[in-house]
Amino acid sequence: MAVSNNVIGAINFVAVLLSIPIIGAGIWLATEQNNSCVKILQWPIIILGVLILAVALAGFVGGFCRIPWLLIFYLVAMLVLIILLASLVVFIYMVTVRGSGHLEPSRAYLEYNLDDFSGWLRRRVRSSYKWERIKNCLSSTSTCAQLNQSYTMALDFFNAHLTPLQSGCCKPPTQCGYTFETPTYWVAPINNAADMDCLKWNNDQAELCYGCNSCKAGLLESLRTDWRRADIVLLITLIALVSVYLMGCCSFRNAKTEELFRKYQQGYT
Repeated sequence: MAVSNNVIGAINFVAVLLSIPIIGAGIWLATEQNNSCVKILQWPIIILGVLILAVALAGFVGGFCRIPWLLIFYLVAMLVLIILLASLVVFIYMVTVRGSGHLEPSRAYLEYNLDDFSGWLRRRVRSSYKWERIKNCLSSTSTCAQLNQSYTMALDFFNAHLTPLQSGCCKPPTQCGYTFETPTYWVAPINNAADMDCLKWNNDQAELCYGCNSCKAGLLESLRTDWRRADIVLLITLIALVSVYLMGCCSFRNAKTEELFRKYQQGYT
């Protein structure tokens, strides 16, 4: 029985280690500039990772200290957390499956359309109250200012591979026909009616296109990219966690079988 309990404890220690990538994915999202302005996904991931860590520690202690009720708690609680993690993995995939950029003539960077993204993501940025807070956060960063330091010639800028935020927030949409002066200063639109964003562009460096739908779309594309990366980490961790959990269940069952067999032998003798 002692050997079986030690095996259970060792297996649960692996579960403790598997909580680290989950917590790490949440912390990584929290440190990313675009996610820090939105704050949607990072805290649920971090909290779930911490709960998995706590439950795995309980199973680790229960295995090595031979505390049956703690092991039972571990098996039940970890099953619930695995289901929650699996649900989160599926949810992230579903809300990020839509969305991508499209090319414009003579441009290396992509343009982004808000309608290309899932309805759930669009609702996160459509509220004027929510977007005002996000907008203030984005405009306080150096995302757009860096472009002025990197590009002075129009051709260099047009051939640049901008980030979704830079493409959506720091310049007017290409279809508006603005004339390049600097990456964040454009004049003489050819077609103001091509898109509502054409009317929202402002050369004020605190405004730019932060009020545009293209900026919202650029933000969602940035979120989508980061979330899909985090989702891959969570999926791999989920598969490993399920494997460890099943091994733990088998070890716990074997330990109980050994204990019953030992009691049977003692009663027989």
